[in-house]
Amino acid sequence: MAQHGEFVVVENGSVTTPKGFRAGGLHCGLKKTQRNDLGVIVCDVPASAAGVYTLNAFQAAPLQVTKDSLAVEGKLQVMLVNSGNANACTGKQGDEDARTMRSEAAKAFGVPDHYVGVTSTGVIGELLKMDKVTSGIAGLPERVSASDEGGDQFCQAILTTDLTKKSVCVKLTVDGQTVHIAGAAKGSGMIHPNMATMLGFITTDAAVPAASLQKLLNGVTDTTFNMITVDGDTSTNDMVVVMASGLAGNGELTESHPDWEAFAAGFRYVGEVLAKAIARDGEGATKLIEVNVVGAESVEAARAFAKTVIGSSLVKSACFGADANWGRIIAAIGRAGYPVNTETVDIRLGDIVTLEQSRPVKFDEEKAAEYLKGEFVLIHVDLHMGGSGATAWGCDLTYDYVRINAAYRT
Repeated sequence: MAQHGEFVVVENGSVTTPKGFRAGGLHCGLKKTQRNDLGVIVCDVPASAAGVYTLNAFQAAPLQVTKDSLAVEGKLQVMLVNSGNANACTGKQGDEDARTMRSEAAKAFGVPDHYVGVTSTGVIGELLKMDKVTSGIAGLPERVSASDEGGDQFCQAILTTDLTKKSVCVKLTVDGQTVHIAGAAKGSGMIHPNMATMLGFITTDAAVPAASLQKLLNGVTDTTFNMITVDGDTSTNDMVVVMASGLAGNGELTESHPDWEAFAAGFRYVGEVLAKAIARDGEGATKLIEVNVVGAESVEAARAFAKTVIGSSLVKSACFGADANWGRIIAAIGRAGYPVNTETVDIRLGDIVTLEQSRPVKFDEEKAAEYLKGEFVLIHVDLHMGGSGATAWGCDLTYDYVRINAAYRT
């Protein structure tokens, strides 16, 4: 186990590690392959819950269903997800199908409809094969487990073009009780959150009221999930949901609790690990790129600079080609939409200085190229304008990205 301040990373933990949670998945026939395409997280009790959603104007039908469920009591007990079909831009039939998924899951697990959340990911504009979906939902109760295997089967069920499962778990002590925070996510393409084709699911056994969960999730989303980009496209289906069972035995956690900051730090770590895993698994990607901006006049400006650099197709292509073309970085900074002092910008690739006070610095091109060939690239930008900073994550732009997306439907 790795110690991170006041929390510890639990190796091989999953969304089922926090007390009260079970999960599972199965193949119901939405995907052409035999890989799981229907998954569920179930809590033994109604869990305090919160969610954040895509800012795309065309929001998929399941998002509204989940919003409606949370609006009743701020609780969820069942979180249902399908992959292979986004149920987006599907009109009234899509709305009805999402509500049918909710009611069928409620029936299968014996809970009220408003304790069920629904989400989908996959191809836009195609109606769900509801006979397959409803049959699959009926078979889910016998597939759920509190074991790590249950969490693993759920992770498989949410994947689309992802190459890897994305899961993380930490533990810490609150009021003398062991509390776990775990997460699972999917995302590979159409990634430019506000949010992305990114789905995130966080479970915890801490006792936390819905209002505090929502505030925490909003803040963590701003610094993690909303600071990644793969291709600049914002999906119709992005959603991150957190569920808190309250079964760890701690006293209620709110912002005034002495252990709140430790809990929040663990929660932020879970969000950051999942966000970076999504960025690293971008379609066709060969490396994770981190852009660290300091010296900005405001946090908002720093985030804009970082996201603009990480989202630049030219910067991403240069990283793929191991070309230390800092001109692409400075050009991205100049179009980020915030004032910049054009005489004071420093740029580093790892520890290799390429620009100082907006003037080129002689550097070893071969050493820089070798650095850019690695699986992790750090681009550091100092604006020398103020005391604010931000970090964004993304990946390189490769030939395979075009190959994958040229035939996504077929």
